[in-house]
Amino acid sequence: MIDVKNDGALCTVTINRPDKANSLTAAMLETLCDTFESISVSGVKAIILTGEGKVFSAGADLDEARAGLATSPLWERLSAAVAAAPCLTIAALNGTLAGGAMGMALACDLRIAVPGAKFFYPVMKLGFLPQPSDPGRLKALVGPARAKLILMSGQKVEADDALNFGLIDGILAPDDLLAEAHTLADIPCHADASHVAAIKDMLR
Repeated sequence: MIDVKNDGALCTVTINRPDKANSLTAAMLETLCDTFESISVSGVKAIILTGEGKVFSAGADLDEARAGLATSPLWERLSAAVAAAPCLTIAALNGTLAGGAMGMALACDLRIAVPGAKFFYPVMKLGFLPQPSDPGRLKALVGPARAKLILMSGQKVEADDALNFGLIDGILAPDDLLAEAHTLADIPCHADASHVAAIKDMLR
């Protein structure tokens, strides 16, 4: 349910559970964590994170969320691993991004999305706190007022507004999304891995 394609320089990680809106189970989160943590020492120069189908991820699997997954430390472990990756990380958002899945996208260096994508993080409505690092990353991208709009007012943000807010960095037609992600990854993939890591470290 997590597909990993690694050619040495570029790694593509795909959430592949389209029949369940790419909702994430604990096992899938573990796989994502292990994948990003191993990439940090593998020499990969760029990572594309995407989903299969028309939704990037609906967040936690509902059954597992009720059993405690909604507040699992796995979410924070995952976003920390994404943020720590010493390479360019690109979230190619093939559709709506919701709930706990927001954290891994916020931790990426770049985010591009399709026109119909929506972004929402309904923790206030559900009675949960966001994962610890998510509010700070969201605030850094969109500013404090818009972060409150998303986290406290529970607003669903359409792709055009997400672009204007700075939440995403581009809007592409579905057929062009992965091609653009590969274009963004091209120069890092042909650079020295230590150079890629050094520039990213300078930007932290």
